[in-house]
Amino acid sequence: MSKPLNEQTVVVTGAGRGLGAAIAQAFAREGARVAINYRNSATKAQALAATLSNRAMAVQADIRAPDQVNAMIHSVNKAFGPITTVVHNALADYCFNGDARDTLDTISAQAMLAQHDTAVLGALNLIKSAVPDMAQAGFGRLITIGTNLVQNPVVPYHDYTSAKAALLALTRTAAAELGPKGITVNMVSGGLLRTTDASADTPDAVFDMIADSTPLRSVTTPEEAADTVLFFASPWARAVTGQNLVVDGGLVFG
Repeated sequence: MSKPLNEQTVVVTGAGRGLGAAIAQAFAREGARVAINYRNSATKAQALAATLSNRAMAVQADIRAPDQVNAMIHSVNKAFGPITTVVHNALADYCFNGDARDTLDTISAQAMLAQHDTAVLGALNLIKSAVPDMAQAGFGRLITIGTNLVQNPVVPYHDYTSAKAALLALTRTAAAELGPKGITVNMVSGGLLRTTDASADTPDAVFDMIADSTPLRSVTTPEEAADTVLFFASPWARAVTGQNLVVDGGLVFG
């Protein structure tokens, strides 16, 4: 079963800014109803929703909290009807600056757990809340956001990368369990994006080095990554599940 994008109701987590905002804009461009989830970025999320007409809404929830996720899903259902698609983009506070990163001798257990709480347990909370309606309808699309650092840890961000690796595992095990219900689960893994709040402190020289290393000779933008998310939600991906598609201009193959 498949649904065109303009018949979908989409929740994008962490969508007040950066990649999440680009994903929300991409779905709205294709006519979907879009819920822009945010934790702290209320002003940005509400401003974005206002630019996307009456088919978008901003909704606050900390995805680490099951009760808040349940309340968010309920409010979106009430406003737009049953949710068909969830994009798990939310990122725990992070700064991509290799010179300032924690190394193995300085990183704390708390830092590791903070990333896993948002990436993995946040995904679990979303699945638990959104899947029952998807299963009843016999259609659902779950899309997680990963990183090419899992395949190529050129900068060893231990906490962030390990959390995304665990999220990839959950993406695949969820795909195996939910496939018989008509629900696909896939991951889009970007590289360093030019530019988001998380990558704002990355030196220009690093961006230039990455661009020179890719076959396309460019650094992927949030808009380019967002378009790939649309693919997994679209009818063209109806037979695709449990996959991780790396979108980084060809920096990492496979």
